[in-house]
Amino acid sequence: MPQSRKIFRLTAYGGSIALILSAVWYFTRPQPPEAEFAAVTYGSVEATVVNTRAGTVKACQRAKLAPALGGQIARILVEEGDSVEQDQVLLELWNADLIAQRELAERQLAMAQERHREACILAENAWRESQRTQQLVDKGFISPQAAEDADANARARQASCDAALSDIKRAKAQIRVTQAGLERTVLKAPFAGIVAKITGEIGEYATPSPPGIAMPPVIDLIDTSCLYVTAPMDEIDAPRIKLGQPARITLDAMPEISFSGLVSRIAPYVTEVEKQARTVDIEVNFTDFPDNPLLAGYSADVEVILDSREHVLRIPTQALRQNNQVWLLGPDNTLIARQLETGLANWSFTEVVNGIKDGDRVLISFDLDEIKPGIAVRPKQPKEPDTPLYYD
Repeated sequence: MPQSRKIFRLTAYGGSIALILSAVWYFTRPQPPEAEFAAVTYGSVEATVVNTRAGTVKACQRAKLAPALGGQIARILVEEGDSVEQDQVLLELWNADLIAQRELAERQLAMAQERHREACILAENAWRESQRTQQLVDKGFISPQAAEDADANARARQASCDAALSDIKRAKAQIRVTQAGLERTVLKAPFAGIVAKITGEIGEYATPSPPGIAMPPVIDLIDTSCLYVTAPMDEIDAPRIKLGQPARITLDAMPEISFSGLVSRIAPYVTEVEKQARTVDIEVNFTDFPDNPLLAGYSADVEVILDSREHVLRIPTQALRQNNQVWLLGPDNTLIARQLETGLANWSFTEVVNGIKDGDRVLISFDLDEIKPGIAVRPKQPKEPDTPLYYD
C-alpha cells in the first residue's frame, strides 16, 4: 500500500509538470507574423500621367507694359490693384513739346484751307473772265490775243487752287505725324484687366527695352478672367497625351480642392534643361473655378486622365508583385500566390481582368522577410478611426 501510494504521487507530479510545460509552450510558442491585407472590391480605375515638376497657373493675357518712347513720367492715372478697361490711359510721359507741335500743325492746316479757298475763288473768277473774253473775240470786238491771255490766266489760277489743296493734305499729314508721336507718350491698356504692379514714379525717366537688354516694365497688367496651367510632362508620357483629354488640377495653395480641366495645348518640341529630365510642356484650361479668385503664379500639379473605367474589379496597386502576381489570404490564414490578368492601372488602383474575385483579400505589406507563400499569417486588424474632438 505505501508503495502504490508512492507511485500514485509520482504519477500525479509527472502529470502536473507535463501540464505546466504544455502551458508554458502554448503561451510562449512563436506567433505567425502579422500582415496587412486589403479586400478586393469593385470601383473605378483610371490610367493617368502626372507632371514631373511643379506647373504654374498663368493668365491667358498678361502684358508687361512700357512706353514706346523714352521720357519723363508726368502722370500715373492708375494704382496697383485697379481694374481697367481696354484702351484706358494708364500713364503719360512729358509731351508738352509734341502738344505744341500739334497746335502749330493745326494752325498751318487752317491757313492752308484759307489759301485754298482764296485761290479757288480767284480761279473760278478767272474762268468766267476767260469765257467773256472769248465771246468778245467771237464778235470781233477784241483781238484773239486777249482771249489767249485770259485763258492762260485762268489756267494759272486753277493751278494755284490745286496747289493749295496739296498744302492742305500736307498739313493734315503733319497733324497725323504729330498725333502719332503724342500717342507714343501715352500708355494705354491693350485689354481689360487688373494692374498687378507699377514700378515707375512721377518724375522718373521711363526707357523702353531695347533688343537684348532686359528693362523692368513700368506697369504689369493681368487679365484674371481667363487662367490656365502650364506643366512639364515626361517625354515618355507625352505620346499618350492628346488634346481635349480631361485632367485634374491641384494647387499647393488649396490642397483640399481638385479642379477639373482639359488639355488645350501640347508643345511641339521637347524641352532640354541641364541636369533635369527632358519634358514636354502642356497647357490645361480650367473648366471650373473656386469661389475665391485664383492668383497667377500659383504652383500647380496636373494629372491627365488617359482612360477610365467604372465598376471594375480592382486591387491596390501596392499589392502587385513581379509578373502581376499577388498573395492571397487562403484557408487557415495561409498565403497563396496567384497570377493575375490586369487592365488599367495608376498609383492607387489596378484593374483585375481575371485571377481573383470580389471579397478576396490580398497582401499589401511586404516589409517582413519571413512572409512568403505557404506560411500562416495573422491578418492585421484595421485601425479604429480617431475619436473626433468636439469643442463647446
